[in-house]
Amino acid sequence: MSKKTLPIEDAIFDYMKTQNRPYSVGDIFSNLHKEYGKTAVTKTVEVLSQRGKLLEKVYGKTKIYVVHQSQFPVVQKDELTKHDDEIKQLNEEVVSLQTENQKRSSLLNQLNSSVTTADAMEQVKKLGEEVKKMQNHLNSLKSMSGSIDPTQKKKTLEQHKTFVGQWRKRKRMTSDLMNAVLEGYPKSKKLFLEEVGIETDEICGVTVFKA
Repeated sequence: MSKKTLPIEDAIFDYMKTQNRPYSVGDIFSNLHKEYGKTAVTKTVEVLSQRGKLLEKVYGKTKIYVVHQSQFPVVQKDELTKHDDEIKQLNEEVVSLQTENQKRSSLLNQLNSSVTTADAMEQVKKLGEEVKKMQNHLNSLKSMSGSIDPTQKKKTLEQHKTFVGQWRKRKRMTSDLMNAVLEGYPKSKKLFLEEVGIETDEICGVTVFKA
């Protein structure tokens, strides 16, 4: 049986009892989908209030109605305690979920503000190739034999110092980029290096010559 086929008094009281929440006449009128005239709703609510089925509270010019709690069975103390425990547990779960949500939001913001994995991997690959070229050049210089002109030696040492500085700078950049990629990489660092094709100083057994 739909609310429209119920007498208005039964329809309103059934609705208010089911919801068990405070409403104004306007709320009740709208929530019943305007199936009853507002004047009729107003009169019926006042009648139900006079009969003690609804409790009326006046806030300024607004009247608020709620089902009188005497219309419900008496709740035992142990049941109230059980509900209080459930509410406490739910509140704790809400706080835990809010904290977890904040952590995930923070992580998402960090990821959105960083370079994409594809771009980072491409940069790591390019830097790895440049480092390898520098390593080969230094190895070539170290393998040179015979007398060297002092002027040429000084120039070579200065170039070496520059190359070593660039090497270390790019190595640090490469390491930072790899660490950023590895945060979201599902495999190990070793497998990542193999897939990208990066050869580290440790893998190649390279030791920087200090002039």
